[in-house]
Amino acid sequence: MPTLSNRGNAMPESPIRKLVPYAEAAKKKGRTVFHLNIGQPDIETPQVALDAVKNIDFNVIEYSHSAGFESYRKGLAEYYNKINLNVSYEDILITTGGSEALLFAFNSCLNEGDEVIIPEPFYANYNGFATTAGVNVVPVTSSIDSGFALPPIADFEKLITPKTKAILICNPGNPTGYLYSKEELETLKEIVLKHNLYLIADEVYREFCYDGKQHFSVFNLSGIEENAIVIDSVSKRYSMCGARIGAFVSKNKKLVATALKYAQARLSPPTLGQIAGEAALKTPQSYFDNVVDEYVERRNIVIEGLNAIEGVKCPNPGGAFYAVAELPVENAEEFCQWLLEEFEYNNKTVMLAPAAGFYATKGLGKKEVRIAYVLNKDALKEAIDCLNQALNVYEGSLIRKENIKSI
Repeated sequence: MPTLSNRGNAMPESPIRKLVPYAEAAKKKGRTVFHLNIGQPDIETPQVALDAVKNIDFNVIEYSHSAGFESYRKGLAEYYNKINLNVSYEDILITTGGSEALLFAFNSCLNEGDEVIIPEPFYANYNGFATTAGVNVVPVTSSIDSGFALPPIADFEKLITPKTKAILICNPGNPTGYLYSKEELETLKEIVLKHNLYLIADEVYREFCYDGKQHFSVFNLSGIEENAIVIDSVSKRYSMCGARIGAFVSKNKKLVATALKYAQARLSPPTLGQIAGEAALKTPQSYFDNVVDEYVERRNIVIEGLNAIEGVKCPNPGGAFYAVAELPVENAEEFCQWLLEEFEYNNKTVMLAPAAGFYATKGLGKKEVRIAYVLNKDALKEAIDCLNQALNVYEGSLIRKENIKSI
């Protein structure tokens, strides 16, 4: 049998999806599984986008320009400029999801063996993109005790080597929901300018900021126009994950020209997805207002419910629709598997994402899980109740062990 590539063997599994077979087995037993493990919103896609696809009037689905339809890029530029990002349509490449935009960034900015610093915990697929590009991820650790705030500048400085070429952030964050402040981004600007680095910002959850907080983009930072890259996507903004449309945005003309060569190599982004994405730009503000209100209510149910459970710690996220919680268990991955394999409460159980897979530092996140509050409010209440019941009977529960010892 032929051997597999070293890169293929090194490609990490998704911690978000690795427990899927256990969930499928639970469903075959007739159990309801509350999926809190994956960021697939149940929010309806804007009707204007659905109608655009339904009403397509052509006989051939053709390639678009490799950079994406010019009309769509101009529409996106108009959207960005309404929020004062000062972007030209020539600064934009349409990509196959935000995933491809990140691959373009890694391949255009870093050589094989170069390093990108990422605050951890971080979106697990960053590891896969880095492996694909031959790039080494260097984690700088944030803490649940600070709500996953940006680590001190000194922690970044300790990690910078001649191989360091970029810093990557997600704002608001997946998996933590943390929203970086203007002051935190100004701190990153200092490091970027001092060491002549790229600052790559995954801003796909831009619309989802809570409690009166405002999103501050890396494009709002002055003086790093040549260093800044924004990764964007329609997936979460318009609840169109399956459209697979994203964007690579930079004011660095040479960088955009380089990324375009990768875009040309894959021919073009999806035509039907671009049609939906362009139409979605006409989505009324009322849609986002309603969605944000809904997510705030869901967040409050989840965070208040989790923190009411003995031994559970969960910071209140300022954006996105994720939270990382520390559970009173020794091994969250084993607990998550047990939930699906053995546990049921009223013939229902919960699927969570073990958070260790969102850390690059081995041993961290062992007691933590990521929760995506993408279900309706009643389902979330049932899921939290189910989780509470599970922790009360789980043999690996630290709270249960403490209670047994005290008897």
